[in-house]
Amino acid sequence: MTRQYRAIGLMSGTSLDGIDAAVIETDGEAILSKGARLCRSYDPEFRARLRSSLGAMEPTAEISALEADLTDRHAAAVQDLLAQAGLTASDIDVVGFHGQTINHMPARQWTWQIGLGDRLARAVGIDTVYDLRGADVQAGGEGAPLAPVYHRALARDLDFPLAVLNLGGVGNLTYLEGPDSEPVAFDTGPANALLDDWIGRNGTEAMDRDGTVSAAGTVDAGVLAALMDNAYFSAPYPKSLDRNAFDPTPVEALELEDGAATLAAFTVESVGRGADLLPTRPCRVLVTGGGRRNPTIMRGLAERIGVPVDPVESVGWDGDALEAQAFAFMAVRSLLGLPISFPQTTRAPRPMTGGRLVRVSG
Repeated sequence: MTRQYRAIGLMSGTSLDGIDAAVIETDGEAILSKGARLCRSYDPEFRARLRSSLGAMEPTAEISALEADLTDRHAAAVQDLLAQAGLTASDIDVVGFHGQTINHMPARQWTWQIGLGDRLARAVGIDTVYDLRGADVQAGGEGAPLAPVYHRALARDLDFPLAVLNLGGVGNLTYLEGPDSEPVAFDTGPANALLDDWIGRNGTEAMDRDGTVSAAGTVDAGVLAALMDNAYFSAPYPKSLDRNAFDPTPVEALELEDGAATLAAFTVESVGRGADLLPTRPCRVLVTGGGRRNPTIMRGLAERIGVPVDPVESVGWDGDALEAQAFAFMAVRSLLGLPISFPQTTRAPRPMTGGRLVRVSG
C-alpha cells in the first residue's frame, strides 16, 4: 500500500506581504486531502528589512540577523497552524520551507533564498526540506517556477488544455496539455510587485486594493510601450525573473491613477505575450495569487487572452493557500526522490528532484 504523508508547506513570496502556511496529505502523486491553512502578515518594519535585502550578493551581519528572524517567524507560523488544526509535531511527516528569495540569477547558476532549515527543524521538531531551488539552478535550470508539479496534481479532473496563472509579485504561467503531460511553465513578467510599490510610494495604501486606483486611471500607451520594450517577453520559455528585473522609471512622470492603470496594463500585456507563446490557446485560465483580487487586471486578462479567466476558487482551490500547499507537496516528493522541476518548466537538463533535508527524528 502506498504510504500517505501529512506535510506542512511554508511560502513567503516576492510580494513580501507575509507567510502562508498550509497542511496537505499526499502520497507524492495525488492530493489526498487539504487541511488547515493560515496567513501571517509581516509588519511594515520587517517588510522594509526584507525589501532592503533584495539584490544582495553576499552575507552581511544585517542579512544574517534577518535570516534568523525570518526563520523564527516561520517556526511560529508552523506552531500556530498546528494549534489551529489540533495537531502536534508528531502528526506531521515533513515541512517544506521555501524561505525568502532575495536574489535570483540563474544565468550565473545562482539563487538565494534566506531561511535556516536546521533552525526551523529544531524549533518545530519536524523534519524539514528547504533550498528547493538550488539543485535545479546548479544544474543549469531557471529554478522557477516550481509550483507547476502541484498544479498538475490538482488539475487531473479538469478540462484541458488548461493554464494556471499565479499573480504574486512576479507572474508565472503553467500550461497543461493533459493530465499526464509534462507541464510547461515560465515567468511572464511583473504581477503585483511594481503596482504595489507604486501605490506604496504615491498612495495611501500598500496595494491597489480591489483595483480601485487602476480603474480610476487611464493607460498611457507610450509608457506601456516603453515598459514592454524588453527582449524578455519574446524570448522562448522556460525563463524566469527576479522581482526587480524591470525598471519602472517610465511611469514616474504619471499621476497616481494613470500610473496604476499603466502598471496594471503592463501586467496584463506581459501575461498576454506569454500566452501567445504557448503551444495552443488554453480553454481556460485559472488565476491564483493576490492579483486575482484585482478586477482591473482580471478584466484585462480576459480581453487580452480571449478565453475565460477565473479565480482558482471557481474550481474549488484555495488561492490563499495554493503556493504553501505546493511546497508541502514538493517536500514529500523530495523525500521520495520524485522530480519537482522539468525541462519545460525550468530548463532543467532532466526531470529533477530537489531540496535539502534536515532530520530531527530517527
